Parts: sequence; C-alpha cells; structure tokens
Amino acid sequence: MSLEVKGKITHILPVSTGVSKAGKEWQKQEFVIETDDQYPKQVCFTLFNDKVNLIDGLATETEVNVSFSVESREFNGRWYHNINAWRIDTVSAEAPSGFPPEFSADDIPPESADNNDLPF
Repeated sequence: MSLEVKGKITHILPVSTGVSKAGKEWQKQEFVIETDDQYPKQVCFTLFNDKVNLIDGLATETEVNVSFSVESREFNGRWYHNINAWRIDTVSAEAPSGFPPEFSADDIPPESADNNDLPF
C-alpha cells in the first residue's frame, strides 16, 4: 500500500542506530509533519537505512509532500505500526493550480500594420 500526504515539517528527530539479531547494523530517523487539512493532524514518519538521507537539507517549517507505506506487525498479542516514508518532495511556493497566471501588458501581441489580417 502506497500513500501520500502534504504538510509542514515540525520536528526532525535524531538518528538512531543499532545492530539486529542477525548482526546487521541499522539506522533510522523519524520526523513529524503537520497536515494542512481543515483539522490539522501530526504524523510521525520513519526513514530506515539508506532512506535516512532523504531528510538531509530539510529544516522545520519546510512544506513537503511525503510518499509512504503503512505496515503493522503483532508481538505478544499487541499490534505495532510503522509509517515508512520512501520519498520526500519539497512543495514549491508557486501559485496553486486552478488559478490562471498573472496578466501583464507584455502579454498582448502587437497590432499589425495592415488591418487586413483576417483569414477569410
């Protein structure tokens, strides 16, 4: 399952590292965004191993679009959930789509010298 959500980064948590039972080293980093819905929600995403560098260069208050997957697992009768981010795109500050671009006098084509430019 792959989903997408847009919001503003509110927290970037420190990188955690460790070693698995199999002896493999791992690292993870979590970050929180606040959605820009009518009723904003805060969502904590996890980045694992090679995905940790996706957050490099981003700061709090940055508008982002996060692609993620949701995964659950059971342990001792309890269910635990992960929201794993796999892509982070910054949202540009251009005008929202659906609005026409601004109009200026330079957008008007020049008038022709002869007024006989009709095609018929």
